[in-house]
Amino acid sequence: MAIKVGVIGAGGMLQYHAAGFRQAGAEIVAVADAAPGAAARAAEKYGIATSYESVEAMLKGSPEIKAVSVIVPNKFHKPLAIQCLKAGKHVFSEKPPALNAKEVKEIIAAAEKAGKKVLFNFNNRARPESQAMMKYIKDGVVGKINSAQAKWIRRTGIPGFGGWFTTKELAGGGALIDLLHMVDLAMYFMGYPEPAHVMGQVFTDFIQDKQFKGPWGIPDRVGGTTDVENAAHGFVTFKTGQVLSLQVSWAEMIKREEVSVVFQGTKAGGKVERLFGIDGLDNTAIDTCELYVQENGNSVNRSITVPACEDMGRIGSATNFIEAIEGKAAALNTPEQALRLMQVIDAIYASAKNGKPVAI
Repeated sequence: MAIKVGVIGAGGMLQYHAAGFRQAGAEIVAVADAAPGAAARAAEKYGIATSYESVEAMLKGSPEIKAVSVIVPNKFHKPLAIQCLKAGKHVFSEKPPALNAKEVKEIIAAAEKAGKKVLFNFNNRARPESQAMMKYIKDGVVGKINSAQAKWIRRTGIPGFGGWFTTKELAGGGALIDLLHMVDLAMYFMGYPEPAHVMGQVFTDFIQDKQFKGPWGIPDRVGGTTDVENAAHGFVTFKTGQVLSLQVSWAEMIKREEVSVVFQGTKAGGKVERLFGIDGLDNTAIDTCELYVQENGNSVNRSITVPACEDMGRIGSATNFIEAIEGKAAALNTPEQALRLMQVIDAIYASAKNGKPVAI
């Protein structure tokens, strides 16, 4: 019998969640959104039978729901995840997992008490490039990854001014917490080691500059709050001796948008990269996946060919959530990994604030 899913939030990511759930054979039976009319419009657009204007109404009115996806501003990730877990539902939440590590611990406790799965939409793990690279890593081709460099950098990518993205109370931060995917992917490749020390800095030089607005048409909110960073840089040491440097930005003086993880292992190095022709537009991007090895005294660079995936694994990630519930596939991520990721994010913000390295 098909797993029945309810969706909270009628925003743009719904298109990928819906496609992924249906690809896995699940049935989306309801959508809820507090904005008047938003759920009804989404229900019509995506062929969903029932719409609600509150989560409480959906949980009460559609008790057959077994799993819920959460597509809302960051501040509401934790309370909605916990509300749905307490109602006995599996949860698939958009990133970031929560506003901070403390909130992730609360989600973990609720999931354990409910005996339900919680997955987060770290969709870049589901990209064909990432899965191909992970197979080489698991097969021992790379050896131990000593060091990695994670980047999600944009020249023009501020997602509107004065809206929830630029309001720290609602988002938890700016570019760093929004574009944490490559930090996650690097740690995924590294075996998700436990962080030890973190040093970081954030920059706000361009956060009020309309020249750096992204191309998605997100409206500015006149009189709204803009109190987050446009760029963050950091360095992480792990208890395993591994190290990670990171660069994340919505707006920075670079050539063009780059999304990449580069790493150096004891047997091979590698790179997973997406370069954008136009910042923010996936259909202008070029993907590469490479391994770097020494063979017979020669430096050999291997180009790994995988199927194209314009959506950066978003559909595949949602598919994995359903398959993980059904026991057909291993979950692509765990709440414990999300906790370590948010410990790093928290520490970068703390280090930037106090000007000192932070021990975790």
